[in-house]
Amino acid sequence: MTSGTATAAADDEVIYDMFSMMRAYRSGRVERFEPFEFVPPSIDPLTGVDSKDIVLNPKTGLSVRFYRPPSVSADGNQKPPIVVFYHGGGFCVHRSSSAPYHNYLNYLTSKANVVAVSVDYRLAPEHPLPAAYEDSWEALQWVIRGGGNWDGDKIILAGDSAGGNIAHYLGMRLGKEGKKVEGIVLLNSYFWGKERIGVELEERDGTLLTVKVVDAAWEFLCPETTGSDDPRLNPVAEGAPSLAELGCKRVLVSGGDMDLLVDRWRVYYQKLKESGWGGEVELVVAEGEDHGFFLLYPGNERAEAFFDRFVSFCNGK
Repeated sequence: MTSGTATAAADDEVIYDMFSMMRAYRSGRVERFEPFEFVPPSIDPLTGVDSKDIVLNPKTGLSVRFYRPPSVSADGNQKPPIVVFYHGGGFCVHRSSSAPYHNYLNYLTSKANVVAVSVDYRLAPEHPLPAAYEDSWEALQWVIRGGGNWDGDKIILAGDSAGGNIAHYLGMRLGKEGKKVEGIVLLNSYFWGKERIGVELEERDGTLLTVKVVDAAWEFLCPETTGSDDPRLNPVAEGAPSLAELGCKRVLVSGGDMDLLVDRWRVYYQKLKESGWGGEVELVVAEGEDHGFFLLYPGNERAEAFFDRFVSFCNGK
């Protein structure tokens, strides 16, 4: 085989395919087929929420999208709670500007009367983990330091899928430093493990996630990993830090019962309750719903019910 032929073959060989939204090739080439439109910050015509992008680190490109509802004045006299949101997408697709996330945070901040930042962390494989964790931590430190019109004692971390994984990671890192935020909301969080449990042992048709794809993902995303029982992926693995160290007062764990990951959340919820952590934890599982239902089908009855619970959580209830 000539060098040119070998190069062409490497460029055609797919080494990771995430539901045809992202393909990585042996040559290092990456293709993304983003299913969501990217939208600019704006004053939302439906809610009146004002959003703007803020660059936190020009060297890495880290930025956040800040959301302020009309109920919160721009002069900084009010100090509402702040939601720090981490988007999903398997650590390798979607952005803070992806339309479903942008629309959801417009709606959330409007209904809950909170401000929010949505973190635009770097994506794998161009920036393998732990880049997303480090960017997310840097953004959280910016929020904790203040400089905006929010209450630093009422910080809520939230994320879906990979973003839920990030929110948990940050909670553990805060706890290790002896710090706490008000709460953490884990939406269909990306937790996994070496041994199959619950519905992972079944052959299920028509679900968004598959064992094959989820099994392959972690080592591709995080080359430095020790495997699928890495505590960042499996927070209840043998040898993982105790969940009693989680740095927050309240946790809301949620998702749909058709999601491949559902039993991971159930175990997480139970282990957190048994850990001696001492905070308040609630598990909400929506019947008949799959991964990301709250975002993909925001108008359906169960998505609306969860949204109402999210709003209440933001308001300390």
